[in-house]
Amino acid sequence: MTNTLLPTTVIGSYPQPEWLVDHEILARHGVPRVRAKDIWRIRDDKLLQEAQDDATLLAIREMERAGIDIITDGEIRRESYSNRFATALDGLDLDKTEKIEPRPGRFVDVARVVGKIRRVRPLEVDDLKFLRAHTDHKVKITLPGPFTMAQQVVNYHYKDDEEMIMDFAAAVNEEALDLEKAGADVVQLDEPWVRQNPEGARRYAVKGINRALKGLKCGTAVHVCFGYGFVMPGDKPHSYPFLPELADSAADQISIEAAQPKLDLGVLDELSSKVVMLGCLNLAPNATVETAQVVAERIRAGLKHLPPTRLMPAPDCGMKYLPRDVAFGKLKALADGAAIVRSEIT
Repeated sequence: MTNTLLPTTVIGSYPQPEWLVDHEILARHGVPRVRAKDIWRIRDDKLLQEAQDDATLLAIREMERAGIDIITDGEIRRESYSNRFATALDGLDLDKTEKIEPRPGRFVDVARVVGKIRRVRPLEVDDLKFLRAHTDHKVKITLPGPFTMAQQVVNYHYKDDEEMIMDFAAAVNEEALDLEKAGADVVQLDEPWVRQNPEGARRYAVKGINRALKGLKCGTAVHVCFGYGFVMPGDKPHSYPFLPELADSAADQISIEAAQPKLDLGVLDELSSKVVMLGCLNLAPNATVETAQVVAERIRAGLKHLPPTRLMPAPDCGMKYLPRDVAFGKLKALADGAAIVRSEIT
């Protein structure tokens, strides 16, 4: 993956500039499950693509300047981590949406599944090619996981959830294989909904993840979290209801949120066969920028359970909802904190 010990990485998203996205409108949407084109300040499609290119370059350069080893495109072109890919799949009705309640009192619009889920064209390959062309760093690109996408729709077509999840997984796999061919060093699946529906996850999630990653020879990762700090700014659980089960997945790396929830790191003992992306940056809205020393201490805590060859310092989650200066400061602290610990063990 990289010859650097304790390589630093991001989860996926980086803040989109204010001149590109209306953050007040984005905040009203929360985390969109269907399209939310009204967040973009630029209405002309050609000009919007040019602006997204420019903002993506800014994100790449800021990650490089902060000292991050494995970077992404910042998910700058996305309205949410999942909706750009999911809503482009065949089999969904995006015109007649329905509401679900993922958290008590919080309702979101989701698509209806009215036919077989299929990928009809490459969806993120051009994004990866743009990233690959503009950096010599190792690069990662993210896709929504099949279990999570299946929780973000209302099913009117499939007889059972497993069949639907496996069709989502097949669509993800087609995209992932194309991303590998285009130069991805790591393909990551985002599966936050295994935490919200652990019983369903125990039945289908690992099977879906393994189908989605089938045949990949590049690095593979699965990210699980409790939700954006923007959405859950207060206390978070200290343990995951679904995490050790991912030891049976085909993914090389498991990404976990640990800083904001003050996670009991004993769970790392059950992931000893994996490389763990350990959340070392608290992304709650009121969280201050960590010092390098604080990050170093969080890394040392992880090293009590895993060897340095199996630990990758990272933020807790995506950084989409943070101010840009805060996001950059946190990434710089992440890189500097990893450097402190690296010097202690080499």
